[in-house]
Amino acid sequence: MTGYGDGLLVRAHAGSRAELGPGPVVGRELREQRERDLLRPGATLASGAGHRAVPEAPDVERTCFERDRDRIVHSPAFRRLAGKTQVVVYPTDHQRTRLTHALEVAQVATSIARGAGVNVGLTEAIALGHDCGHGPGGHASEDAFDAFLPGGYDHGPWGADVVLTSLNLCSETLDGIRNHSWSRPAPRTVEGEIVSWADRIAYCAHDLEDAVHAGIVVAEDLPAEVVEVAGGSRREQLGTFVRAVVRGIAEHGEVGMPAAEAAALAALRAFNYERIYVRPESLAQSRAVVEVLRALVEFYAAHPGVLPIADGPAGRDDPWRASVTYVAGMTDRYAFDMAVRHLDWPVDRLPPAVDRPHNPAR
Repeated sequence: MTGYGDGLLVRAHAGSRAELGPGPVVGRELREQRERDLLRPGATLASGAGHRAVPEAPDVERTCFERDRDRIVHSPAFRRLAGKTQVVVYPTDHQRTRLTHALEVAQVATSIARGAGVNVGLTEAIALGHDCGHGPGGHASEDAFDAFLPGGYDHGPWGADVVLTSLNLCSETLDGIRNHSWSRPAPRTVEGEIVSWADRIAYCAHDLEDAVHAGIVVAEDLPAEVVEVAGGSRREQLGTFVRAVVRGIAEHGEVGMPAAEAAALAALRAFNYERIYVRPESLAQSRAVVEVLRALVEFYAAHPGVLPIADGPAGRDDPWRASVTYVAGMTDRYAFDMAVRHLDWPVDRLPPAVDRPHNPAR
């Protein structure tokens, strides 16, 4: 099909009624002006090409943070999140992956940013990129890689300083990605702090929903302090916590959550840790992940010639870092396939997979 034209303009549909009044192209400069006019004091303003390690000319259509957002979405690291664990290794079709988690964090974060009147473009870029430093197998990969790197492995700094460096992102975007975890120093932008809250809100509500669907917990087991303040469903919890952060910003001029809702979120997170993350089955899964990933790092460090060409040169100077870089970029399935191929790893010692019998509720 070639579309429908009248000699001047080709349309996608016959009888199209998508008509707009005349007006200017809403390019970067106009959007930057709207930010200056509309965003509240303290919001981060886009300016030209942004603060990048390698200077670039400004884009015609997009602000610098919108450009960052697009670069992250089109990156291999972001696509690979589809094959990486959120809570369950080898997630089924209806369980969260790191990719769906990133998208859900972006939804929560941009909802807060819009309500607070701050920079949505920067907020979304940080949210979409915040977990690009995660290895296969979820947080267990950090335990696996810690032993091979001075100072250990932390997915936030690793994502900002290793995985995404080739994208030449703005310093504000990288700072938010680097410091989104609560254990890290505070991000230097309001938008970065919003993503820190959005990450915790999203994973608490969504991991619980996945666990209920998998039969690991039942919603009726939720502590009363959670249900009374935030409700028992994912929808109620997200709405409560998003509105709470927006209200906290509006009333206090700082990024935070009023005490009652913050206590409910903390109680929900504590419940998830006890009943989902550190239950015996989850700990056994984590031990299996750590064992196989450490063995893979040791293999590639001892055989740098097996590394792809893009990862190979670094191995001549630091084979351990090159090996961690390669293994950390793998999806769950690819990492465990490589263990079977290169190490003759017994399949029954791999973490439970969707193609092997497994009852997550056991």
